[in-house]
Amino acid sequence: MPEERAPYDVVVIGSGPGGYVAAVRASQLGLRVAVVEKDPKFGGTCLHRGCIPTKALLHTAAVYNEIKRADEIGILVTKAAIDFAKVQSRKDAVVARLAKAIEGLFKRRAVETFRGTGSLADPRTVVVTGANGETTRLAAKSVLLATGSVPRTVSSIPIDGERIVTSDEILRIEKIPASLLVIGAGAVGVEFATVFASFGTKVTVVEMLPAALPIEDEEIGRELARSFKKRGIEVRTSTRVEKVDADKKGVVVTLATEGAKPEQIAVEMVLVAVGRRPVSEGLNLERTRVKIEKGFVQVDARCRTAEPGVYAIGDLIPTPALAHVASHEGMRVVEDIAGRGTAGVNYDRIPSATYSEPEVACVGLSEAEARRRGHDVKVGKFPFLANSKATILGDTDGFVKIVSESKYGEVLGVHIIGPRATELIAEGVALLGLEATALETTHLVHPHPTLSEAMLEAAEAVYGHAIHG
Repeated sequence: MPEERAPYDVVVIGSGPGGYVAAVRASQLGLRVAVVEKDPKFGGTCLHRGCIPTKALLHTAAVYNEIKRADEIGILVTKAAIDFAKVQSRKDAVVARLAKAIEGLFKRRAVETFRGTGSLADPRTVVVTGANGETTRLAAKSVLLATGSVPRTVSSIPIDGERIVTSDEILRIEKIPASLLVIGAGAVGVEFATVFASFGTKVTVVEMLPAALPIEDEEIGRELARSFKKRGIEVRTSTRVEKVDADKKGVVVTLATEGAKPEQIAVEMVLVAVGRRPVSEGLNLERTRVKIEKGFVQVDARCRTAEPGVYAIGDLIPTPALAHVASHEGMRVVEDIAGRGTAGVNYDRIPSATYSEPEVACVGLSEAEARRRGHDVKVGKFPFLANSKATILGDTDGFVKIVSESKYGEVLGVHIIGPRATELIAEGVALLGLEATALETTHLVHPHPTLSEAMLEAAEAVYGHAIHG
C-alpha cells in the first residue's frame, strides 16, 4: 500500500531555482514544506544543465583569453593550452558543490525531500513515484509546480547526442570540436559560441531573425555581431537552416539566407539552441482545472492557476525563462500562501544577463518598445571606448544605453554591452525600481576610475552633457 503522510502546507514539485528557493522561504515563514525531485541531485536545470555549468566554462574561456593576450600588459606567457578534461571536471565540481549546498539548506530549514517523479492524484494530493516504482502520497494544502523546461528541438533536425546536440549534450562532450554551427543567436547560442571560439573552435552562428539576441534592444544585437566578427565568429542573421545531414565524419548544413542562394557548410558539430519548452507533461494536470496553452501552465499575476491552491512558476509558465525570475516568483507565491499578501512580479523590471564576450545585460524597455508604448523617448549612450577603466582592462567594445521618458526623465530601460555588463546592470535595476530619472542619476557620484562611470555618462548623454562623449 502507498505510504500516507500528514498534510503539508505546501508541496513543491521541482528543486530548481524556483522550487528550492520557494521551499526555503516557506520554511522561513513557518510553513511545513516538502520538495519532490526526480533527478539524483537538487538544483534543477539551472544548476546541472544551464546557468552554472555554462558560466563555469565561460569563466575558463575568459581566463584563457586573458592569458592569450597577456603580453599586451607586459606578462610573458611561454605556454598556454586547454586541458579540456580538467575544464569539464572543474565544471562538474562546481555543480556538485552547489548541489550539496542546496541539500544542506534543506536540512537546516527542515524542508522534507522526496526522490521521484511528482504528479497530482487530485488538487490536494501529490503522488511521488520512485525509481523502483514505489509510490508515496503527500497531502498538501497547496501545491507549487516548478518543473522547469528542457531544450526545444526542431522536428527536421534529429538530435543524436554526438554530432547534433542541444545545450544538455554539449556540456558532456569529451573533446573540443574543430568547427561548430550554432542554430539560434539567443543567450544560450551566443554563450556557447563564446566558449568554443575561445577554445579555438571555428564557430558560425545562424539566426532566422534579423538580429542576434533578438529580444534585446536592436543596437545590442548589432554591436554583439560586430564584436563577434572581430573575434572570428561569423553571425548569419535572417538565415534559415533548410537541411541537416550528419554522418560519422561530421555534419553538412544547408542554409538559406534572405536574398541569397542556398549554400552548404560542413562542420564537425551542430548545436541546436532554439529556446526551451516547459515540462508540463506527466503532472496529471487533466485531473485539475489547471489550464495549459502551448505547453505552458496559465496563471494570473500572482502565479495562481485556475485550480485553487495550485500555483506554477518559472519556465513552466509564460514569463521570462530566467532563474532569477523563477526564484522571485517562488518567494512571492509562498508569501501569498503564508498570508503575507505580497505584490506580484513586475516583469518590466526583470534584468537579463548574457555571459558572452562581450557581456550583455538589460533591464526595462528597449527603445523600440518604449516608443511602441507611446512614450516620447530620449536616449543617452556612452561607449566603453571612452571609459578609463575599460581602457585599463583593454576591453573597450560596447556601450551603456539609457532609455528615458522625455517629459519627466524617468528611466525606462538600461541596456549594456561590454565589460562586466552582468554586474553593472544591478544599478539599472535599482534605478527602475526606485523610478529614478536620468537627471537624478547624473547627481549620483560614481567612483573613479570604474566601469560604473559609463552609467553616469550615459545618463549625462540623455541631456547631451557627457563629459567624455
